[in-house]
Amino acid sequence: MIESPRLPGLTLADADRLVDAALSVGAERGFPPLAVAVLDVAGEVIALRRADGGMPMTSRIAVAKARTALTALKPSGQIELPGAIVDSIQHLFGGDFVPFAGGVLVTDGDVILGAAGASGAHALEDEQAVRVAEERWLSDRDR
Repeated sequence: MIESPRLPGLTLADADRLVDAALSVGAERGFPPLAVAVLDVAGEVIALRRADGGMPMTSRIAVAKARTALTALKPSGQIELPGAIVDSIQHLFGGDFVPFAGGVLVTDGDVILGAAGASGAHALEDEQAVRVAEERWLSDRDR
């Protein structure tokens, strides 16, 4: 049997742990129901879950925030561009460009493994959930 090549970065197990951790952070901190997405380095979804009671649109927004982080190579909330440029980039990427907090790169040192995005709470809370999830995942992985 020939093995298929695999992209470097996150596995399904990694993505599941990140999603579970982010949803737990949201619940622990009393955030509204979150949707959390984890993407591979190609910007494709590995895992996506929405907490019970979460708005349906939050799933797509979580994916878009993670893709925005990958596209910009920095957290989606750190992108500061004039509105007209944001509109052009959104058009270019079919709406998958959301320069609001909640999308972060998942890294190992300076190597990008993928990205995570959350939506459903205030943007800063969304980002807090995925940042803490990444910290927990890294801590567990390094044990």
